[in-house]
Amino acid sequence: MSSLDSFPITKKWPASNADVVQLYAFPTPNGVKVSIALEEMEIPYEAHLVTLADSDVKSPEFLSLNPNNKIPAIIDPNGPDGTPIGLFESGAILIYLAEKSGKLIGNSASQKAEIIQWLMFQMGGLGPMLGQLGFFYKFAGADIKDPRPRERYLNEAKRLLGVLDKQLEGRDWVAGDYSIADIAIAPWLGALDFYEANDAVDWDSHKNLVAYQDRFKARPAVKIGMVTPNPQG
Repeated sequence: MSSLDSFPITKKWPASNADVVQLYAFPTPNGVKVSIALEEMEIPYEAHLVTLADSDVKSPEFLSLNPNNKIPAIIDPNGPDGTPIGLFESGAILIYLAEKSGKLIGNSASQKAEIIQWLMFQMGGLGPMLGQLGFFYKFAGADIKDPRPRERYLNEAKRLLGVLDKQLEGRDWVAGDYSIADIAIAPWLGALDFYEANDAVDWDSHKNLVAYQDRFKARPAVKIGMVTPNPQG
């Protein structure tokens, strides 16, 4: 019997190699965090494309792994207690993988604390605020005539970008060396282009962020992770 047979999600997305990490995701800013981390940490994995359609993320199989019906989620057949473990929430997965591999989470307790601090900055601030900006700037919320919601998230996006731009003054990465904090933050900065909101947030005026994004996108693992799982199949 496979170690993954107890996970109902494997009935809908069967594992070809049950001995490696199983990734269930779609290449959104949250989804690619995990594929990039797996590539950077050189952890063997198998990627399964889970679309954002209700037929996938609200299916009984997916909900059995993530009751919050959001990608990404993983199963590690080689969990820390010698048994398989399933995880959801991208930030939690990044911390788990970094601790498992011993990579991209600092070399001391103080470095780890700073990295997790900036990871939480993305999870609690940058991601949710830019996501709402996308809704009110490009998607259904753009049809709302009241300008206040759009202005609220536009102004908050500008404020958060300013915080990051200042943090990156004189440094290549957000928390010292390249880390899971960068893997969490940089994909969300790239979402501004998808939202067609770069001009609205004065992106080009944030010189440190522009250079930061260029450094991030040039990494070989990032190039692979950004398109994993491949939405074209």
